[in-house]
Amino acid sequence: MNARIEHIAIWTRDIEVMRAFYSEALGGASGRLYENRVTGFKSYFMSFGEGPRLELMHQPGRAPSSTAAGGGHIALALGSRAAVDEAIATLRQRGVSVESDPRVTGDGYYEAVVLDPERNRIELTA
Repeated sequence: MNARIEHIAIWTRDIEVMRAFYSEALGGASGRLYENRVTGFKSYFMSFGEGPRLELMHQPGRAPSSTAAGGGHIALALGSRAAVDEAIATLRQRGVSVESDPRVTGDGYYEAVVLDPERNRIELTA
């Protein structure tokens, strides 16, 4: 088997707020809205340059679960320590919740953590 991650998906309470955050605050490019009018399911695929995409999903009656096994974080590579520092300063000015300021972690990453509007953890790495 020669597999690669194509995309990661998360459930959202408010798909439009989440799409705006990931595109405006984090620079993602949003694909078109997919909507199944029978089930009420909606999704957007967000691209962040090369690599896997993020799918934002919403369906009436189906709320995200913060207690789901395996729910950890989304990591976005920004390319340098300076880019991480700049992003944190910009996001803080925009009112984005910063969970942890830039630092070197025990495993050697230079990273900071912000929260999206639904409190998912986003790691910004060098």
